[in-house]
Amino acid sequence: MGYSPNGAARSLATSVTQTVAFVVHGNSHEANDDPFYPVIMAGAEAYLAQHNYHILLATLDDRTMERPQEFLPVSQRRVDGLILAGPEISAPFILSLIAADVPLVLVDNCLAQTEANCILNDDEGGAYSAARHLLEDGHTRIAFLSGPKEWVSNRQRARGYQRAMEEASLEPLILCGSETTIASGGQMMRQALECWPDLTAVFAVNDSVAIGAIRSAARLGRHTPQDLAVSGFDDISWAAINQPPLSTVHVSKRHMGQLAAQCLMDQIQNPDRAPVKTVISTRLVLRESCGHRE
Repeated sequence: MGYSPNGAARSLATSVTQTVAFVVHGNSHEANDDPFYPVIMAGAEAYLAQHNYHILLATLDDRTMERPQEFLPVSQRRVDGLILAGPEISAPFILSLIAADVPLVLVDNCLAQTEANCILNDDEGGAYSAARHLLEDGHTRIAFLSGPKEWVSNRQRARGYQRAMEEASLEPLILCGSETTIASGGQMMRQALECWPDLTAVFAVNDSVAIGAIRSAARLGRHTPQDLAVSGFDDISWAAINQPPLSTVHVSKRHMGQLAAQCLMDQIQNPDRAPVKTVISTRLVLRESCGHRE
């Protein structure tokens, strides 16, 4: 008869909104030089649509993270659960949501204090494979350009790089920036060449940092890959079209989003279910920036 139920009225009657919030920190949302989380969100949205759920993008600022009670999607009961994406989202904020029994899953983040649903990449293994490739190409002076030490993905990727360097009995050369953007990659590259002018290779914590490093090195007369091999991590859409095309570690971003949505739906439907930690494998992708010719 053409009848369509009123979603708002039904949510009032059942306390179910059939909506999930995909939450990122404001810095991640604004850092449009790293199209990483939008692909994860698209994967989550595709899965949720199959289950008649909608997705709402929500951004967090530092003030709201310090006052979780002011986070409107939860305080106004607009959503049934949360996908919290990115390491910038603080542990105290997450713990306050867990204490309030809000169904949630973390993406590219995890807690040391307590168990929580989380979807992670094999960051250490992926970083190890990238560093090993540079070593096998004959490089011995390889710098790792990282981001904030408190981010779990940065720590794991640094660990993989360090393991490869230590196995080769070489000194790890690590710089940590306050961000993981093209701009911070450029700044760290300049600093790295000042500290270690004999560098022949750079492994960056993500592709944005790698792209910034390539551009900055070129301005200083060090061209990639002739003078400097560069590898990134994440395999964002810009990696393949960068000049030169960027060697990187492929992360299955859309699959991460699908798994996050599936995990959250399981939590919503089975509130007593134990938290699950899922680690997704990565794959090394070789392109021209480290001297690979297809």
